This record gives sequence, C-alpha cells and structure tokens, in this order.
Amino acid sequence: MSSFSADWLALREPVDEVSRPQSLVQKIIDALPQQEPLAILDVACGTGANVRYLMDRLPGAQRWLLVDNDEALLGQLPEQMKTWGATREYEVFESTNGVSMRGPKGTRLLETRRSNIFTLDPALFAGRALITTSALLDLVSNDWLRIFVPRCREANAAVLFALSYDGRMRCEPMESEDFTIRDLVNRHQRTDKGFGPALGAEAVRVAEDYLQRLGYRVRREFSDWRISPTMVHLQKEIIAGWAAAALAASPAQESMIAGWRERRLEHVDQGRSRLIIGHTDLAGWLPKA
Repeated sequence: MSSFSADWLALREPVDEVSRPQSLVQKIIDALPQQEPLAILDVACGTGANVRYLMDRLPGAQRWLLVDNDEALLGQLPEQMKTWGATREYEVFESTNGVSMRGPKGTRLLETRRSNIFTLDPALFAGRALITTSALLDLVSNDWLRIFVPRCREANAAVLFALSYDGRMRCEPMESEDFTIRDLVNRHQRTDKGFGPALGAEAVRVAEDYLQRLGYRVRREFSDWRISPTMVHLQKEIIAGWAAAALAASPAQESMIAGWRERRLEHVDQGRSRLIIGHTDLAGWLPKA
C-alpha cells in the first residue's frame, strides 16, 4: 500500500469527520458488550483520525490497539492525540508504545504498533470487541478481505468500516470529460495497492457479503464528501490526484487529462468549484445470544 502523507491525512480529516453518519456508530454502541475497558482494534490507523472521531462517541473506558505499516505516521500519532486531547479536557501521558488519556468521559489507553497489515496477524484480533478501519477497504483485494472478515468473526467483534470510496464522483460546474475521468480513476482504483488487485468501488458490497455469510447483521450509510468552494487546498489536491490516476490508467489520453485538469483548477481559483465524492460506511454486528 502506498503511504499517505501526514499532510494529506490532516487535510482530509475535517471533511471526513463531518461526512460520517452517527447512526452507524449508535448501531455499534447498541451491539457492544457491557464491559470495560472496551477493547478496540484500528487497522491502518495512520495518525489517528479514526480514533479521534470514535473515542468520545463510544462509551466508557477504552483500550485501543492502533496498527499501521507506516512508522512515520505512527510516530506522529501521540503528539496529535496530545494536541487534540488538550482541547477536550484530557490529561494525556505519552509512553514508549502509545499514550494514556484521562478525562471526563473516562480513561483511554492507546497502544501503537507497527504491524504488517498485509498479513493480518491473528493475535491482533484476539479479544477485540470492535474492529474498525477508515479509508482502507477500496484499496484492498478480495483475497485480503476474505481473510480479514473471518478474523473479525473469530473474535466475535462488531465492525465499523468507514469512508470507503464507492466510485461516485460529481463536479460542479460540469466539464464534458468528467465522466471519462471518473471511469479512468475507478479503473486505477482496481490496480494493486500492495494487497493484490484492489476491489475499488466494489469493496463495500464484497465486505457486506462476507459479513452476512458469517452471520453478521449489517447496515451501510453514505458518507459522501461534499467539498465547498472555500476548500481550495483540498480541492486542488483531489483534482491533481484524479488527474494523476487517470493518466496512469490511460497514458494515451494525456492531452485530454491535462486540459480537464487545467479547467477544473480554474473553477477552483474562481471560487465556483464544488465536488461530491461518494463514500460509504459499513457496520456489522452479531446478534446477541
């Protein structure tokens, strides 16, 4: 999996937060066991945006295991949690392998661990009541998901898979090449990101099917990014990323892609560009005995 920069993760975190549906978090809360601390695994945690979103929305004392391949991103997570916690009345203490946080909503213990998420060590999953990930499923392969979901089931864990890109894109004002660019981007999404051929826009459907086969009840909700004209930096990064992906998928269309990119950036500079990017959140839980 190509590493994402900390700058990009910071840029997208605010729009991620406002896009996610609280209804799915409540479904998970209703399904969780009444025990403390709540044991949670966050796969491909990056700098911790997913834990920052969920921590105060989940009940009681919590014990998180935050795993990622990228040591540099993991290294930034404690400082980001300290900064975030300071605005929410947490006392934050850094340790050699993470942070502990004490605040009005309880104690949260966060262990960070560099781990090869391509191989899915079963020990990571043992004893977890909730397994979660964000912005990952569309990058993984069917073979990886076919191992990952049973690992969750073996732990009898509820799951919350957030912000999977689902293939939908809409740009305003429209350009005639928008749909071609979308199709090329979606083609590029299916290339190998380190897990084997990626599922791309099909990821949520495939994950939902595997969960249902293993006895989970499931619910999905849209978590679309709705990016306003004021989000200039984010829009420019997205458009540049789309153009690069489209070019990688079809080098022969370089001239068309370059012209599209130039016009889209002009819309951004003139304060009239809006982007809608389709994402889906998926929750799964096991019926209570």
